[in-house]
Amino acid sequence: MAEGDKIVQELLHGHRDVKAVYATRSWLLDHRELAESAAAIDIQEVDEAVLKQLSSLSTPNRALALVNIPKAPALQPEGSITLALETIQDPGNMGTIIRIADWFGIRQIVCSPDSADAYNAKTIQATMGSIMRVPVIVHSITELLDKYPKIPSYAATLHGDNIVHTKTIREGIILIGNESRGLSEEVLKRSSHHITIPRTGQAESLNAAVAAGIICGRLLI
Repeated sequence: MAEGDKIVQELLHGHRDVKAVYATRSWLLDHRELAESAAAIDIQEVDEAVLKQLSSLSTPNRALALVNIPKAPALQPEGSITLALETIQDPGNMGTIIRIADWFGIRQIVCSPDSADAYNAKTIQATMGSIMRVPVIVHSITELLDKYPKIPSYAATLHGDNIVHTKTIREGIILIGNESRGLSEEVLKRSSHHITIPRTGQAESLNAAVAAGIICGRLLI
């Protein structure tokens, strides 16, 4: 279930996996041409009370869509950048990281089975539509690293090499850990590089999504 004006608009621009859209009269009037161009999709007008019942959010939007969850593709880390997430538990962080991956052209995210659901309504809302462009594969991170030991892996830690001095990459696995505990020892032992965003202030740590954005900006551009 995808909720929000921008996300539903993006889905209606020809995405074949949309099953139905439920929207208020005001939303349909504001986007009449778009709704008419998606005549093959079941678009239903509902009042705000019904939309509130359908919504999983405390403050419902004016439109939501039901979309088929795409089949996860096969792992293909060779020759590309993979963003690997271990135990990211906040749906907002998960969604923001998916959006970051889309911004930097990362075409594959791998997340551990104990991470937040990529198709949670809050996650989807945080992606702002990027969930439809970036495949998310649920897979053990240690197994990923064991299977592809020759691909360089970059673990975000508090005590690694200064990322400022790390060269940009065209192939690699970027590892982001749990919001409070970071990456597990099992993952750290298997990673080929430990990197750190230099700190000049007094904050104890960075939000996982913020760290992912900084690391991608430094390693990929």
